Amino acid sequence: MIELTNVYKTYANSVKAVDNLNLIIPDGEIFGFLGPNGAGKTTTIKLITGILNADSGSIKVNGLDIEKDSLKVKKQIGFVPDTPNMFLRLKGMEYLNFMADMYDVSTEERRERIDDLARRFGMTDVLQDRIQSYSHGMRQKIVIMGALVHNPPVWILDEPMTGLDPRSSFQLKEMMREHADNNKTVFFSTHVLDVAEKVCDRVAIINKGKLLFCGSMEEMKDHFKKNASLEKMFLELTESEE
Repeated sequence: MIELTNVYKTYANSVKAVDNLNLIIPDGEIFGFLGPNGAGKTTTIKLITGILNADSGSIKVNGLDIEKDSLKVKKQIGFVPDTPNMFLRLKGMEYLNFMADMYDVSTEERRERIDDLARRFGMTDVLQDRIQSYSHGMRQKIVIMGALVHNPPVWILDEPMTGLDPRSSFQLKEMMREHADNNKTVFFSTHVLDVAEKVCDRVAIINKGKLLFCGSMEEMKDHFKKNASLEKMFLELTESEE
């Protein structure tokens, strides 16, 4: 579970990136976080994962406060950032072992986990190659594998489908569903609205740091009193905030 209560974050230029954000993401659901560019999605994710500190408010992951129990919270999370360009001189396997070491994953457990993830994402034959030789999509896959190697209960994924081939995108969506069905948490941001519409149990829409809507697709359609697509509802909500 992820809980954000009255969270604020303002940058040095006085822009409110997150403005009194309140969210509860329970276990057992895929939660989509939507918004236009610059809406505050990535800032919110950085606050939840402890990369940034909130100006005020409370953020809890599985009952642990991110400020008071930062290391414990981070062990609960598998985080995929919005760019996969990191540790490029390492081989794929070196990177995965590094991530497993960071989370104290045993030798036997990591071997099973890496084998399963590599099989799912079609990466078995390239793990001994350097990440700098990978395509963008392959880099995205190795970062996802590294984030999940310790089997975290909470997945936080920032635009995770970017660059993935159709098969890998399908695999990731299947894994997200499996994770949520095991009563665990999946929180992901995306700009691909049809993916959110098909995959998510609930969605939140944010713009200029403010939460505009949070609920299921059916609740959103009831809110608009029409059988509109997520794209049309999203555009209407965000355009009304311009």
